[in-house]
Amino acid sequence: MTLPKAPSFRLDGKRALVAGASSGIGLACAVALAEAGAEVTVAARRTGALEDLVAQLKEAGFSARARALAMDVSDVTATQAAVAEHGPFDVLVNSAGLARHSAAEDTSEDDFDAVAGLNIKGAYFLTQAVAKGLIEAGKPGSLINISSQMAKVGGLDRAVYSATKHAVEGFTKSMAIEWGKKGIRINTICPTFIVTPLTQSTFDRPERRAWIEDKIKLGRIGQVEDIMGGVVFLASEASSLITGTALMIDGGWTAE
Repeated sequence: MTLPKAPSFRLDGKRALVAGASSGIGLACAVALAEAGAEVTVAARRTGALEDLVAQLKEAGFSARARALAMDVSDVTATQAAVAEHGPFDVLVNSAGLARHSAAEDTSEDDFDAVAGLNIKGAYFLTQAVAKGLIEAGKPGSLINISSQMAKVGGLDRAVYSATKHAVEGFTKSMAIEWGKKGIRINTICPTFIVTPLTQSTFDRPERRAWIEDKIKLGRIGQVEDIMGGVVFLASEASSLITGTALMIDGGWTAE
């Protein structure tokens, strides 16, 4: 009997682009990919934070060729040019996102346009740009959009945010159908509430924290470390038959 061989979670020789890498989930994803052996390009608007991250990755010995790239995902033309110049990338993790929470009846047009412009339009065209680079190079790849559990449910004061994340799930499925035969996989990660500098204000509200803790079946709030294993899995050959779907990292929030 010949025993099956487990696929590798290693990413040696892979080039990864992580957008929104200056803090929170994006930063954690960059660290995880670098630790798994990928050559990581970290991108965001805040280049100072990116340079600090690159220095720490190199100091830790994770990615000697890590580099920073200034990128505003909401600027489609500039993003396409940057990806074309610095790619192709074998792995994309798009963690760039925006949330402006309010009751649905109080949503302003400016807030709607800003959130949709980054979370849908920006994510769509960044994913497209990386895929185009892979197609032109004749290479397979793994594209990962950081979505949200709110792509599967609704939430208080989150009508616009939830709508944008539902849209990300929709274009992910369609792109997976179109690009599957080219060896390009595309999936999402859907986290629950994760402690980051951007979410701290929510956790500072006792009634919202109680609501969150009640909904998470595992009984604890998410940490960025909870996302790191999932992103390496989806980026690696360990998930080679997975495309067009969502990895729920929500502590059981959407189980009901």
